[in-house]
Amino acid sequence: MQVQTLSFKRRKPSALALSSILLLVALAACSHAPSPDVMATVNGKDILRSDLDRAYVNYKATQGDAPQDPDPEQADIVRLNLLRQLIDNEILDQRAAKLNLAASDEDVNAQLIELKAPYTAEEFDKKLKQQNMTLDDLKLQIRRKLTSDKLINKEIESKINITDADINSYYASHKSGFNVIEPQYHLAWIVVTTGPSQQAGNLQNNKATSDADARKKILTIHNRLTTGEDFGSLAMNYSEDPNTNSSAGDMGIFPESALQQRDPATFAAINKLKPGQITDVLPVYGGAGPTQRAAGYAIYKLLEREPAGQRELNNPSVQQHIRQGLRESRAQLLKLAYYETLRDDAKVRNYFAEQVLKQGAK
Repeated sequence: MQVQTLSFKRRKPSALALSSILLLVALAACSHAPSPDVMATVNGKDILRSDLDRAYVNYKATQGDAPQDPDPEQADIVRLNLLRQLIDNEILDQRAAKLNLAASDEDVNAQLIELKAPYTAEEFDKKLKQQNMTLDDLKLQIRRKLTSDKLINKEIESKINITDADINSYYASHKSGFNVIEPQYHLAWIVVTTGPSQQAGNLQNNKATSDADARKKILTIHNRLTTGEDFGSLAMNYSEDPNTNSSAGDMGIFPESALQQRDPATFAAINKLKPGQITDVLPVYGGAGPTQRAAGYAIYKLLEREPAGQRELNNPSVQQHIRQGLRESRAQLLKLAYYETLRDDAKVRNYFAEQVLKQGAK
């Protein structure tokens, strides 16, 4: 019986096999560590060391005059948190681009013009330097904010529906919370302070530097109010309370007893007003008790006065209050869930975190 032998000939790899080999080589190369300048990647998009360094410098600028630089470990904790924010920003940017919701150059320029409007070119450049920002940094910040707003409006806000049944249910469960035991005063103010050190924070970056200067400024504002100028606009441009001037001087709602304890003379002046009216120029005091001292001057506007008693569901302001609260609460919940799902779907590699962990394990 003759035994047949099989001979194996050496064949050249096919084009398909060669392509597969090259692909595997390329993938292996991609798995290698990236450039030291890459802090993280989001779906293949690099976040660079320069991006993180810029975010860290801006963060330090918000901390005021810190007594000393943080130690290396504390600094890295801050950087890790900042990098997480940069990663989240990139995830949102990519999602918005996919849905064609990215802010346009026209959107950004329109917002930039609005921000520049109250300042001269020199004043605007000075404010940028104070915040350690370039014009390109500001444009990027504006673009991301507008893009994020468009994305959330599309994916979240537009899908929230607060029904009458929701409002009725909330009121039934929280009815006692709408029983007001004393009159309430909704106030706004324009305040001018005498201290030279406090930052004004108003649109005109206008600050009185002495008592005489403060009194002259507040009297000028009062005269403009009496000629019919808008209270909110003057508050945003000239009031020196950074907590309220951005909201047209709105101080919020105060119970009657709180106003009486705060300053009986001021309460007496406010109590004479009808909604929409303003007080004369009144002194503002700082400190408490024996240490109380004159700190400036103010003009108050009574926006609304509500008597004590039960607020019923058929009151439009009650319904609006409940609707707004439910909407904000639901939006917050849905946004948190939305951000988490976007992170789940994204392919993220945090090289800086890996580096910190590796160094800490030595």
